[in-house]
This record gives sequence, structure tokens and C-alpha cells, in this order.
Amino acid sequence: MTETTLHPLAGVVARLDEDLDDGFELGLLTLGPAETGTALVELERAANRLAALQSRLLAHASEVRVEDQTGAPSTAVWFANATRVSRAEAHRRVRTAVAAEEQYAALAAAGSSGAVSPSQTEVIARALDDLKAGSGQAEVDADVLVQAEQALVGFAASHDAKALRLLGRRILDIVAPAVGEAREAELLAQEERDAAAKIRLTMREDGQGCVHGRFTVPEMHGAMFAKMLDAIASPRRHHLRRDEATDDAADASERVADPRPSWERRGQAFLELIERMRDVDLPDAAGAGATVVVTMQVDTLTGGLAAASLDTGHRISPGEARRLACNADLVPAVLGTRSEVLDLGRASRFHSRPQRIAMILRDGGCTAEDCDAPPHWCEAHHDDPWSRGGGTSVTRGRLLCWRHHRVAHDPTYLTETLGTGKLRFTRRV
Repeated sequence: MTETTLHPLAGVVARLDEDLDDGFELGLLTLGPAETGTALVELERAANRLAALQSRLLAHASEVRVEDQTGAPSTAVWFANATRVSRAEAHRRVRTAVAAEEQYAALAAAGSSGAVSPSQTEVIARALDDLKAGSGQAEVDADVLVQAEQALVGFAASHDAKALRLLGRRILDIVAPAVGEAREAELLAQEERDAAAKIRLTMREDGQGCVHGRFTVPEMHGAMFAKMLDAIASPRRHHLRRDEATDDAADASERVADPRPSWERRGQAFLELIERMRDVDLPDAAGAGATVVVTMQVDTLTGGLAAASLDTGHRISPGEARRLACNADLVPAVLGTRSEVLDLGRASRFHSRPQRIAMILRDGGCTAEDCDAPPHWCEAHHDDPWSRGGGTSVTRGRLLCWRHHRVAHDPTYLTETLGTGKLRFTRRV
């Protein structure tokens, strides 16, 4: 009977497994903070080395066609089936392994020493592959490619994978500035063409009062959109806590961050951005512009419970209709008992720019109790509704943030004017 001789690497793997068993059996109670930190760093370096060894084996597996054992179509598919990693992950790892082993010696050596992590290795290999794919003025010769590889491996000592990805795009500015400028122009032009072909926006109603959507836009437009939202819902917004015992406002040292998560702040900012969009900024639609018309009975405007309609065919609550009636960018069409049009949003009913400035100087922000929303997050509100004979004046107007303006027109809340001039909202029992 012929005895099979195992490759020494099998012994290395077996010893690693035994050493790991020993590590898991050790107690950690006597391991101090300094030793814990050192062990974590050394384990990370060992994990990088182990990943580099596996990467080397993956490259070898591709060379010897390990997939032929099972009839799998590729090394990546065999690896995914054997280890249960996703196929996308398997293809990335095999591609990176082959590139590092066959093309990028410095990168492979850095991985073997534990100096670069698997994610850093993948980013560097992809950046170098992109450099080789240049054409025309942006072609990169072999010497420049070697310099770029060495530079990126050096940067890995102080930059994570995300930072390395950015450095990889600009590495030619460091090792070959003359080529880098042309290369960047070529990459940007190609990215812009690719982005233009991917532009999408889809929206669907769920039948329960919400619209869900997804969009894909060029990076520049995404940045512009994010800047608009952040201008309305800055994460630096603060609220004052109140001293429960004295009911006095806390001082500045007790300011706490807005507790709402960023996705909620941005979502509400998106709604405010839509409502703030002026008709004059949009093209005409059938000669009437893109104005949204809110149709309601006069009873709704004066506190009734009847729902209102939008000219889009949607229905909204009476409280929301009354809030929108205060907004000059949405025109309320108020109908009498015989459905005759009583008012179509006369411009004089809305506070003018000078009036808003006067209220900003006077109020300094939202006038709801315990709210410190700044003026640029506020809307003008009528203390006396126009439908009840109220006029549009600074004296009987005030600033309310988007949220409290909704509450002010919500029939489930009682509104009380305090001696300080602030409004207190209390939910009806």
C-alpha cells in the first residue's frame, strides 16, 4: 500500500488549528489593558498574514485548476461552494489573489508580512489595475506602475482601505504628475458618462399613506442634494433641556444634541425642501406651473374635521390642510357650501419678506415652548387665521418650526399662549 506524503503546508495548518484551540481555552481575567491592546494588534497582523497565505493558495488553486475536482466552472465558484462565502466575494478574492501573486510583488510581500490587510490589498490591486487600463495620454509605463505600487503599500501603514481608495485615484499626482493630470481627466470623463447612463428615479405608493422611492444620480448632484438637506437639518442642531425642579431653562453647558437619527432629520428636511420649492423655479405644466392646489371646504379651514383634496387626486387630513394654507408656495382653493371658490390664495394673505425679517429679529427662532430651532428652519404662522378675520401682520404673526407648525394646525392639540409670548401645545385627552 502506497503511503501518501503530505505537503508541509498541511502541517502548518494543523499546528495553527491546535494553537487556536489553546488560545480559546485560556482565561482572560488576568490579562491587563496594555497586554490586551498588544495582543489585539498582533492578532490583527497575524490575521493579515493568514489572509495573505490563503490568498497565495487561491492563486495556486487557480493555476492548478482545483475546480476540476468537482466540475465547478471556475476556482471562484469552487471556493464559494466549499467555504460558503458568497460568489461575489469569492470572485473578488480570487481576482485579487491572482493579481497580487502574479503582477504585484511588493503588494504580495506586504501581505505576507502582515503590513496590509485583505481590504487594503484589494483596494491597492484595483487601483493598480485601473492605472494599467489607461489609454492615450493617460498610459502608464512599467516603471511608473512599480512606483505607484510601492507608494500605495507605504501609505497602507497609516491609511485605511477607504483612504487608500482615494489615494489610489490620485497616486499619479505623486509618482508621475505629468501623466496624473491626463489620467484624472480621462477617469472623470468616463465616470461622468457612466453616471449619466445610470440615472434613475422610481416612486411607488404603498396604499397606506406613504410613497417609497429610490434614485441614482451623478455624484455631483448627490452632493448638491445632500448640501440642501443638511442646510435644513444640520446634525449640529441643539435643544435645551429644562430643569424639572425649577422649570428654568438650562444653560448653554447643558445643551444636548438632537436625539433624532440622521435619516429622520434628512427625511423631514426633504419634505421641507419640497414644500419650500417655489412655483417660479419650476417649468410650466399645462400653462399653470407646478403649483399644488389644496381644495377644502371653508369649514375645514376654520377647524372642521372634513378632509381636503390635492389636485393630484390625493386626500389629506384637515390639520395638514390648515398648515398648508399658511404656506405661500401651496395655493389653497377654499370652497363654500355650494362649492363656489371663496379664495384662491391671495398673495396679500402671506407674510412678505420684510415682515418675515422683522419676525426673525423679534422671535429669534421657533416660538414654541422649549424649542430652539433657528429662524431659517421656521415658517410664518398666523395667530389669528385669515378665515376668522385675522390679518397678515408682524404683531399677530410668529415663527414656528416645521414640526410645531404642524402641531399648531393639528386639532388633537390645545394651544396656549404663555406670558413669555411662547406657545405651549398640549395633546387633548
